[in-house]
Order: sequence, then structure tokens, then C-alpha cells
Amino acid sequence: MSAETVIHVTANAPWLPPGGRAEVIRCAAPPRPLCVVRLLLRRADLVFCTPRADGGRLDLPMRIVPDEDQDGTGTIRALAEEIVGADAGIRFVGAVRNVVGRPVSGYAWPAPLAHFGVWESSAAPRGDGSWIDVADLQDRHWHPLAAD
Repeated sequence: MSAETVIHVTANAPWLPPGGRAEVIRCAAPPRPLCVVRLLLRRADLVFCTPRADGGRLDLPMRIVPDEDQDGTGTIRALAEEIVGADAGIRFVGAVRNVVGRPVSGYAWPAPLAHFGVWESSAAPRGDGSWIDVADLQDRHWHPLAAD
């Protein structure tokens, strides 16, 4: 794994099994196992969001990473091509790492570690979505990666 810097920690994260924590990390390369990829597109203080597949709120465009793509590079390339086109100029910026002591029934991600990567691009989206002020998305686990 590449050198990393922890920029934010949520101890006893309420979305994780008891005792789990979420760490937001900056690193040069995607850590493993990578479970989800997200694409961060910005216009000054605005970020491009699309509806979540579960019918929930607006969020960064995302895809679940299949087991055979451990570092998520194939999955993020496919997502970027769909959202911004083939010449996306994507760059990995960091990840949210869920830390769970041991596998727990009902927890869908690998334990003890699961990573949710964020890539950015300066390309413009070519499909539908909404531009949201990044300050209005502070509850998103990835927010510290976009806040600076």
C-alpha cells in the first residue's frame, strides 16, 4: 500500500457495527480491498451529484467494485466514461476506510478493512445531475476529501 495520511476519523461510526471507525485517508494509489468508487467533479464550491441507485439522496456518482477489480481502476474508468466521456483525466485523491474488528452478520463489506475510493476529474459531465454546494454535503463520509 502507498504512503497515506489520515485526515479525519469517526470513532464508533454509527453506520458501522459497534466499535467500528471510519478513517478518511489521502494516498497516491487506491488501497485494497476497494469496494466502491466515486467520481468527484467540481465547479468552484459545487460538486456534481446524481441520485443514488437505492433511490436515496443525491451523492457523487458511484459504482460498486466487483471482486476481480481489487483496486477499482477498471470500475472507475467505466464510471468516468459514462459520466464525462472517454477522456476523463481522472486522478485518485483518497478513500474512506471502514475499520471493523471482525466480520459481522448483516455488514455487507469486507472486514476488518473496506475502502471506498474517490477520484476527481476536471471534465464536465455530459448527463443529468445536480450541482450541489459542497458545504451542504458535510454528512457524506467522503466530504473531508472534497472540503479543501
